[in-house]
Amino acid sequence: MPDPVFLITGASSGIGAATARHAAEAGYRLVLAARSKDKLDALADELGGSERALAVACDVTHFEQQEAMVAAALDAFGSLDVVFANAGFGAARGFLNETPELWRDMVLTNVLGAAYTIRASIPALRDSRGHLLLTSSVAGRRALPGSLYSATKHAVTAMAEAARQDLHDTGIRVTSIEPGMVDTPFFDNRPTGALEDEDIARAVMYALSQPEHVDVNEMLIRPTAQPT
Repeated sequence: MPDPVFLITGASSGIGAATARHAAEAGYRLVLAARSKDKLDALADELGGSERALAVACDVTHFEQQEAMVAAALDAFGSLDVVFANAGFGAARGFLNETPELWRDMVLTNVLGAAYTIRASIPALRDSRGHLLLTSSVAGRRALPGSLYSATKHAVTAMAEAARQDLHDTGIRVTSIEPGMVDTPFFDNRPTGALEDEDIARAVMYALSQPEHVDVNEMLIRPTAQPT
């Protein structure tokens, strides 16, 4: 049988890029999606070139681009076995901070973008009895003071469970990945004592490695030193 196909949004850096590298090592063919095509091209070359990795420019806030992303994956590789809705970004806490425009972009990317990924990929995942993963956060399990980002991740946590309930009889497994503090390009001031991208990538691969009858629904992953 041909190697399985793994699509990742937000694949150009951070958790997405780390997961792509681990998935490539595990034998997956990759579909790498993000707005930054130049970074994707470099990563695709690193992971085996056009025979093993496809770079697709995609703004997840546009459904037609997500449809085109899935179509490109199927045209290139013939199937879609894993979809990781990982695209997202944050904002400073405080309801008088940041601009309304940044808020709008964040909500559209983190919430609507994830929903669009689910909608665009369900038919292919149903055919493969595949696996859907979404990047939420510890901030999607508890409210943070003044954090609209936290509210978006609460939405993603709920979305993952809503998708699981909707898809449980299709054979599609659904996993919410909920990192605590991770040292990624997400932060302007890099944290200390935090998780690394690789830690989250290994958690993703653990969820994927389970037998078909096992669905790891939620993975909350904190650094040892993080108290809450």
